[in-house]
Amino acid sequence: MIRIGLIGYGEWGPNHFRHFSTLPGSRVVCVCDLNATRLESLRPTHPDLELVSDADAVLGRKDIDAVVIATPATTHFQLVKAALESGKDVLCEKPLTLKSSESDLLHEMAQRTKRILMVGHVFLFNAGIRRLKEYLDRHALGTLHYIYSSRLNLGPVRQDVDVIWDLASHDVSIMNYLLQAEPEEVSANSGFFLQRPISDVAFISLRYPKNVLVNLHVSWIDPVKLRQITVVGSSKMIVWNDLSPIEPIRIYDKGIVHEPRYSNFGEFHYLTREGDIQIPRIDLVEPLRAQDTAFLECVKQQKQPLSDGAFSVRVVRTLERISEALSTPHTFAPAPPARLQSAG
Repeated sequence: MIRIGLIGYGEWGPNHFRHFSTLPGSRVVCVCDLNATRLESLRPTHPDLELVSDADAVLGRKDIDAVVIATPATTHFQLVKAALESGKDVLCEKPLTLKSSESDLLHEMAQRTKRILMVGHVFLFNAGIRRLKEYLDRHALGTLHYIYSSRLNLGPVRQDVDVIWDLASHDVSIMNYLLQAEPEEVSANSGFFLQRPISDVAFISLRYPKNVLVNLHVSWIDPVKLRQITVVGSSKMIVWNDLSPIEPIRIYDKGIVHEPRYSNFGEFHYLTREGDIQIPRIDLVEPLRAQDTAFLECVKQQKQPLSDGAFSVRVVRTLERISEALSTPHTFAPAPPARLQSAG
């Protein structure tokens, strides 16, 4: 039985509590939050559960095997560091920290103390994303050209981090996972329309190895909720729609081909090829439950998680580069003046 201490009972904490309270082989024994009202909501149904407002009360307990940290990102570094120092395995919500140097330190500490450090990059446990990774690994789309994603909604608006560290962190983790690499080039534009200087919309361009182009659009102020990724290859294309529970993936057998025969360059044409649309069967499970189950397996078997410290450092490093690209002033050369020719 893995005994769990949960730090943070705000947005994601109750979901972790639900899973670790019902998954075989785990039990939540202590919950910590600064909001007394949230904690008291647990007392009627869980009278034996210890409820505390000080994280040290969780970390100091010798009977707790693992800690789940679901607090604001600004608190992650100190809490994860203290948990590892106390000999606990750790599942921390994304991003691991707001500085790659701090993430590096935590990863090295977990390696040195032989503790499990897993970060909640939950879309790595999404069945649709897993299937998409399988297609890319076996080159089912031909040569990969580009990927673009949209993660949009009207809210929720955060004040601790901007839209890049909130929403784009999901898509960066997905792209790094799908392509097994970090981007070689980064550029971005963002806007803050609600609360300066926190960006609430961003357009991010990334170039990965093998000249794969990636574009990310994230926003807190869009009229339509959208979570979608389009992957374009030389022979096939895939659309993943996270909001479609019945058919999250559609495979389009489409592409551009050379005309097979022509006698000279003037007769050369590119032709579109239209094929079938395939909708593979995908057995969907709640990604967070799959993630929390994977964490328990890693703790029991002491094996490295998919979203371990090393993976999470690379995500934070990419997010840093995006933020740096935004802070770097861009200079645009003016268009050359039109050349006028006199009549006659």
